[in-house]
Amino acid sequence: MKPRAIRGMNDVLPDVSGTWRYLEEVVCDVVESYGYREIRIPIIEYTELFRRSIGDTTDIVEKEMYTFSDRNDESLTLRPEGTAGMVRAGITNGLLHNQRQKLWTSGPMFRYEKPQKGRYRQFHQFDIEAMGYHGPDVDAEIIILCARLWRRLGLSKLTLEINSLGSNEARLIYRQVLVDYFLTVKNQLDDDSMRRLDQNPLRILDSKNPDLREIIAAAPVMIDYLDEDSAQHFAGLKALLDAAGVVYSVNPRLVRGLDYYNRTVFEWVTDALGSQGAVCSGGRYDGLVEKLGGRPTPAVGWAMGIERLVALFEACGGVAPKHSPHVYIVAAGEEALTRAFQLSEELKDGIAAVRIEVNLGGGSFKSQLKRADKSGAQYALILGEDELAENVIGLKPLRSGEDQCSYPLARIVAELGDVLGKID
Repeated sequence: MKPRAIRGMNDVLPDVSGTWRYLEEVVCDVVESYGYREIRIPIIEYTELFRRSIGDTTDIVEKEMYTFSDRNDESLTLRPEGTAGMVRAGITNGLLHNQRQKLWTSGPMFRYEKPQKGRYRQFHQFDIEAMGYHGPDVDAEIIILCARLWRRLGLSKLTLEINSLGSNEARLIYRQVLVDYFLTVKNQLDDDSMRRLDQNPLRILDSKNPDLREIIAAAPVMIDYLDEDSAQHFAGLKALLDAAGVVYSVNPRLVRGLDYYNRTVFEWVTDALGSQGAVCSGGRYDGLVEKLGGRPTPAVGWAMGIERLVALFEACGGVAPKHSPHVYIVAAGEEALTRAFQLSEELKDGIAAVRIEVNLGGGSFKSQLKRADKSGAQYALILGEDELAENVIGLKPLRSGEDQCSYPLARIVAELGDVLGKID
């Protein structure tokens, strides 16, 4: 019986992994240009961390987490998102005591949900979190950072939606307003919404049930119940985005699917990927650090789905730079192969960042040249009995159509430095 991959957990094959690596490198470069530093966190945490942070009534905690008991009967969970783990790391490692941190991480997350295009059981995210910052300036920065990233990648099919969820006190008032409203249409609510009506009515606004669309659209909106500080914070965010030329729309129905958010929430969405339109989502979570046992610490961040970023990049016509070898060494005979290995290392020592592949497995000159061409290399270096006897090596351009020429073997690094050193 052949081994099987787990449903919803996909291999990233070599033809695609180059695009992944390119996008990850660009995202890393952009976020670090704004002062964010990398942190690496475990993929497994105590289950209680996610129950306390994400919320017991969310779909993630109720239905989607991969939770199990270890040999000490401790309940552990594969991380379904990154923020809780980053906050836990900040608390347990003393990173937040009288400090401010701008951090990023990336890696796999896990949710047990129905696999479909753009939504998998193992998926990958890039997260940034800014902890210890109060004002709307940092909210604006992480959004402006995204806008720069889209420009860098040539992504035009994205729009920004923003909203404010206000303070905890304002949300309590709004919560009762929502309860009163949904009670008037109680007989039209589904079972999930009825359960959430008592536990967390804001979660009803995040329902994916199409039968509730009109009811939710008619519900009161949080933005009409903002406290004064939150209203000023939201106005400050909009002013900074306007000044930076970042176009946005206010979506009063945007609540996000996690309980820890307050004040600013936002999503970068696209219509180029079907129903899975959110590419990058985030917001402010000022109470989460204290809720998890740390000192009161304001914080804001976002998470970006790498699978969706790859899909959008390709939908927008993006092509990642290829990492084919610059040079493929064709070697016929044992003596030539021995010299080819020596030559490959000499060239790598002498020419910065050059990529060289030596033909392995033997074969005729013709078959080796076919492999050289298939590798995507710009040049083939040809080494056989005749070349060894004459102490030369052949250089055959594989892409330009130029004629093959020869160089003295003893001076190959110096002679080819100018040629190979200019290859991108």
